[in-house]
Amino acid sequence: MTTAGLAPPLTPLKQIDQALRDDGFVVVSAETVAEISKVALSSLQELSGFWDGLPRDPYLKDGGRYRFRRHASYEIKGDELILVPHRAHWQSLDYNALHGGIERWFEPVQKELLGNPAWQSVLLGLAHILNGLKQVNTWFVEAHQFRIDTTDGIGRPTPEGAHRDGVDFVAVFLLDRSGIKGGETRIFDASGSAGLRFTLTQPWSLLLMNDQRMIHESTPIQPLADYGYRDTLVLTYRSNGFQDSPNRSQQ
Repeated sequence: MTTAGLAPPLTPLKQIDQALRDDGFVVVSAETVAEISKVALSSLQELSGFWDGLPRDPYLKDGGRYRFRRHASYEIKGDELILVPHRAHWQSLDYNALHGGIERWFEPVQKELLGNPAWQSVLLGLAHILNGLKQVNTWFVEAHQFRIDTTDGIGRPTPEGAHRDGVDFVAVFLLDRSGIKGGETRIFDASGSAGLRFTLTQPWSLLLMNDQRMIHESTPIQPLADYGYRDTLVLTYRSNGFQDSPNRSQQ
């Protein structure tokens, strides 16, 4: 596995398309995320307050109390962003051996965030990038707000371990790191042993991956003093409909 001082190599906007084709992933700065979204970086930074007070994840099978989250689902058709009725998050056991095979009904993303133009611009901006890589009529997008904290002394961003998500593309935005060590990102080529490890530290920096080519995980976090946390936004883009339980329920 390659280590570059745990500082990720950054890809400028004009090289994202080719880098994704060549390498299966890119890491971009917060400034480039603002370019992609066509909004001021300050407008993105103002969204970070919506990560305070996230509800606790009630589905953790390791008995942990360290994960908090909200969830929303969209369809993106061209320049149209369509919020779909609130739905369960579901993954097969093939992609999530720990929490797969069950419907997980998380609390919805707050209406104030859903209606924020900067939030909407992030989702649409990434779709425009991905349209250059794969022509689709509709992107089926799931948005996950995460806070991992050190309530239990240790917090696990990916308790399921190194994994794929069963989608076309995965975007992981770091929003904040406060009072922690750890939280290192590790990505691997799904067809071989090549890998890279680094730590995202800049708020609103982004790891964007081709999920069919890359496996990813993040290492546990520990507090530097009494308490710490790590906030992320994860967006998944899928071209072949949402992943649904064979026994899908409605709420």
